[in-house]
Amino acid sequence: METWNFLMQGFSVALTPSNLLIALIGCFIGTIVGLLPGLGPINGVAILMPLAFALHLPAESALILLATVYIGCEYGGRISSILLNVPGDAGAIMTALDGYPMAKQGRAGVALSISAVSSFVGSTIAITGIILFAPLLASWSLAFGPAEYFALMVFALACLGGMMGKNPVKSIMAALIGLGMATVGVDDNTGVYRFTFDSVHLSDGIQFVVVVIGLFSVSEILLMLESTSGGQKAVRASGRMMFNLKEGASCIATTLRSSFLGFFVGVLPGAGATIASAMAYMSEKKITGSEEFGKGDIRGVAAPEAANNASACGSFIPMLTLGVPGSGTTAVMMGALTLYNITPGPAMFTEQPDIVWGLIAALLIGNVMLLIMNLPLINLFARMLTIPMWILVPAIASISAVGVYAVHSTTFDLLLMVGLGIFGYILRKMDFPMSPLILGFVLGELLEQNLRRALSISNGDLHILWGSAISQVLLVLAVLVLVGPVIWKHWRRKQRRSLAQQGE
Repeated sequence: METWNFLMQGFSVALTPSNLLIALIGCFIGTIVGLLPGLGPINGVAILMPLAFALHLPAESALILLATVYIGCEYGGRISSILLNVPGDAGAIMTALDGYPMAKQGRAGVALSISAVSSFVGSTIAITGIILFAPLLASWSLAFGPAEYFALMVFALACLGGMMGKNPVKSIMAALIGLGMATVGVDDNTGVYRFTFDSVHLSDGIQFVVVVIGLFSVSEILLMLESTSGGQKAVRASGRMMFNLKEGASCIATTLRSSFLGFFVGVLPGAGATIASAMAYMSEKKITGSEEFGKGDIRGVAAPEAANNASACGSFIPMLTLGVPGSGTTAVMMGALTLYNITPGPAMFTEQPDIVWGLIAALLIGNVMLLIMNLPLINLFARMLTIPMWILVPAIASISAVGVYAVHSTTFDLLLMVGLGIFGYILRKMDFPMSPLILGFVLGELLEQNLRRALSISNGDLHILWGSAISQVLLVLAVLVLVGPVIWKHWRRKQRRSLAQQGE
């Protein structure tokens, strides 16, 4: 009952005309920022944070603006993934695997509509979880130390097996390339330069934005130019702009499972939407057993979109209840709170309920706004596919270059982007999958950091890596994910043989 009273208090804050307008502006800006490759929610929130402070917005209004930009970016990231095969942000990488093939099949509208509804469901489930379980889930997330995070990363890498398809060797090689790229830069523990080739520009490692833009955007541009020179036409938007009842029904279970998975991953500080969407996509591929994943399966769009939006909303729990950022974006938002001399943590719920519950209510309102805003604009977004190649290619190249240059403001990043783009183009021509490479790059850094921290805490005792119950469960699950499919195929083969013998 007390929670309900606090929520009503939050709605009284969020439903004021000024805060409603701020939420609407935040949703619109977030969608546009998410649509632009390479910017993503962190950059969107970081750009608007000083603006909100300079405009002297109240703390609750500033937080509502930044939060709606955040969830708007998670919605917008899917648009360029589906239409151009260029993920707007890291969480939308998995959406491109089936979204872009659907667009090439003339089902861009179907992919955009199911992704919007799945995003809405995922966000709603996560926000409901914030309301009901914030204190309980915050205490549970405290149980995750470096060893538990290491086990989680091992489990996530084991799940890469679900993405291997018909080329397991190439998938493993791509993941290893990604892991190798993650080791570039100064070793945080020893200060030793690793694989920098005496270049000061690589001392901080290869930036994620540069890798994503290079491997996806630049390589896609090269493929577009190749197809155009070969006389092929650019893909065009056609067919329905909304999914039908049959398609929607097939995604219900997938969306619900992925939403809950994404929410619980989001509660873990630092896990992020990228891991949530990858785990949801790969688990759904295993559960459904569909061979169409990666070729335009609508469930391959619903799963990552539900998961990454649920994860984004779930990441507010550790920020609000523990003062620990649940993601890179909430880390920037914590910086915004410090500008207002507010310390996030458990005391916020009792000392400043207007801010906490106003934010939660605004998330619900913003989520509805985004659904209403995105569904009617599907036709407009899908028309992006009708833009001629001579306009589209330079536009993608320009936006990509701006996104990369904004990271360090150096021309070296632009040259590295082009180099990685050519490398990605060669890999794609050789049928190497890009997603295991990107995930290997993302997970590699987290894997190494948590392994080193765990071993530092235990003075090199390896037992810490499997000492806790959580680590043991995750490592056992990783083994089952790797061994399970082999055992299953062997058992199915024996069953078929026995049935064939009985038939004879």
